[in-house]
Amino acid sequence: MQTSLPAPKYLQEEDGLTHEQKAFMSSLPSEKGWLVAPHHQYQGFWYTPKQLQGMLTCQLHFRAHDSDLLLVTTPKSGTTWLKAVMFAIMYRTRYSWAKHPLLTNNPHDLVPFLELKLYADNQVPDFTSFITPRLFATHIPYVSLPKSVKDTNCKVVYLCRNPKDAFISYWHFVNKLRPKTLGPLSLEEASEKFCRGLSLCGPFWDHALGYWKESLESPQRVFFLKFEELKEQPTVHLRRLAEFMGYPFSEEEEKEGVVDEILRLCSFDNLSSLKVNKSGKMTYDGMEHEAFFRQGGVGDWVNYLTSEMVERFDTITEQKFHGSGLKF
Repeated sequence: MQTSLPAPKYLQEEDGLTHEQKAFMSSLPSEKGWLVAPHHQYQGFWYTPKQLQGMLTCQLHFRAHDSDLLLVTTPKSGTTWLKAVMFAIMYRTRYSWAKHPLLTNNPHDLVPFLELKLYADNQVPDFTSFITPRLFATHIPYVSLPKSVKDTNCKVVYLCRNPKDAFISYWHFVNKLRPKTLGPLSLEEASEKFCRGLSLCGPFWDHALGYWKESLESPQRVFFLKFEELKEQPTVHLRRLAEFMGYPFSEEEEKEGVVDEILRLCSFDNLSSLKVNKSGKMTYDGMEHEAFFRQGGVGDWVNYLTSEMVERFDTITEQKFHGSGLKF
């Protein structure tokens, strides 16, 4: 399972942070992380130093537009897939299927993360070259979103995944990136950290619950989508997603098979087989694209979790989501 893939900047150590940023982070609760960088707790959630720096810069400087769309996920919850899907829906009249940007670009480069790319390294990006309407992504929990996102008509799509599958996918991802000198992170240690909430933007359950509640209170602004439902009924939920985004499919598009074409273009099998995703690297941190494609399935946790781990996950899920109406 172990390889020598380079870790992205947001999972690395504190190099590049200012003295003031390091001093601030030293004042926060801190614990050993999953890779090399420690995790710091801020506003109830855990971050690596580089990710926290990017989020704080984003909070200060990002100005959302009413026409913006924001995809939010916890790590390894189907982010790459839904970035592709939303990009294909939103800009479908701009490109032909034969020369579509997704054929030659990784979805993470087409739909950038606010805190991991655009506001990383203390930079304030120039948005003048961005296509309007704009499409962004983030792992930031609802409580920490930039104020402008909440004060405008910017729409938020939240993709949630069964916590057991999200955990297994994240564990595999991290072990692809851990230095060989550290050796792989054991399933037992990783499970302990995840269940205590110590994971990127964790606790997972608090992250999901924050957006779930907002989707109930403001369904016109926040759309809550489950990975498993999208896998089970992709056509149904693709139409629902397009409707929410403000880009519903016309009768003519339905007859022409546009929905099916988007699902084909953005399928795991198609995306993972493209040259750009088999051998390419991220433009902003050198991360190899292949690290984002493993299985893309449902229920893989049964191949790894012990009965005790399953019981702990299920107990936490039941306790955290009790009375909320959110279930898996």
